[in-house]
Amino acid sequence: MTKNQELITAQPSTLFTRLFVSVATVLFILLLASCCNDDDDAPTVPSQNPATFIKDEAKLAMLHSMKDVDGSGRLYEIDYTVDYKLDAVLKSGCTETNQLFNYVAYLLYDSLPQSRAQVSFDAGCSAFAVPNSQSGDFLMGRNYDFCHATEDGTSYKSIAAILVRTAPPGGKKSISMVDGMQLGYGQGFYTDGETDLSLLMGLPYAALDGINEDGFAIGVLALREKQTQQDTGQPRIGTTTAIRMLLDRASTVKEALAMLKKYDMNMKGSGRSNYHYFMADATGDYAIVEYTLKKGETIPTVMEKLTGNDTLRCVTNFYVSPTMVGTNDGWGSDHGKDRYWTIRNNLAKNNYELSADGAMSLLSDVSQPADLKNITSQTQWSCLYNLSEKSLRLAILRDYGKMYNFKVK
Repeated sequence: MTKNQELITAQPSTLFTRLFVSVATVLFILLLASCCNDDDDAPTVPSQNPATFIKDEAKLAMLHSMKDVDGSGRLYEIDYTVDYKLDAVLKSGCTETNQLFNYVAYLLYDSLPQSRAQVSFDAGCSAFAVPNSQSGDFLMGRNYDFCHATEDGTSYKSIAAILVRTAPPGGKKSISMVDGMQLGYGQGFYTDGETDLSLLMGLPYAALDGINEDGFAIGVLALREKQTQQDTGQPRIGTTTAIRMLLDRASTVKEALAMLKKYDMNMKGSGRSNYHYFMADATGDYAIVEYTLKKGETIPTVMEKLTGNDTLRCVTNFYVSPTMVGTNDGWGSDHGKDRYWTIRNNLAKNNYELSADGAMSLLSDVSQPADLKNITSQTQWSCLYNLSEKSLRLAILRDYGKMYNFKVK
């Protein structure tokens, strides 16, 4: 009998076995060949960036767990899982930005660099609070505007926005937004194989806005005025440390205001500006917090809370306190005034209620393109916080056709 006849007369099970082995052999050879390509054809494996001053395995695992949310290196998410020692930071009295981050390095690094951390800080921005006209939920809208010009002033740097999740023991879970460029991290930094990730240990203290598990939300906005330096003998607190403390510990606007009252705010060395805060909560309460001048003084030292009136539901980059009329950024200032009137008129027209889509559309209306002559231009992100759902709807770089959704969990 010939081989062909043997194949034809073979049992079906035997035939299937022979065919399966043959196919498997071919597939194995092809797979082996694909693994033995020349170096030029080898698959690209993303580099794992160094974290030179971090040795602890839990810290390293955290730093190397960051997700590139949109795949372009312009939006990252990280679950910050180690203790960032807020109590120690609060007790330290470190308020100037570089001083703060060098102290954070002392607390959280496993070895210290010879050079000191260099961190920049500033924030333009617009914010408002409004009930959702459809669901009754409470919303807080917030644009973060800041143009990072290159050293020669001819172009701008592309930032990496970072969403940071925190769940401190005994504190409140939250999500907050960080401008990576303020720490020296630009678009795509995380997988370039070179950029040191150690300074990411300071992410909790770089938050510019955020929301916690109880629906309390806060954002910081710039003012052109000498920087606040309270000196009443109470513990000192800095601009972003205050945001961290309130996200971790305040459930409502009233609680946040009471906490701030227990500290001397010191904004000296926090970028080039003075700042005010906008905050809101799931009960529908909202407030603007400004540090203003005593009569005859030139350094802001008086904490003012402005709330309870619909005209105070929005804020941009000038003081709303009547005590600051006539100053650089008092009511007569044009700084952010166009954006302010766009927001205020829109809210009034809609009886101070907006749908979620309407609120995001309003953020789009007051967003800004890059202007190299104006550091508070270029909207880096637009946040719509749902204070009732404890969630965030996010647009990056005015790309309102592509939304990202996050929730405190």
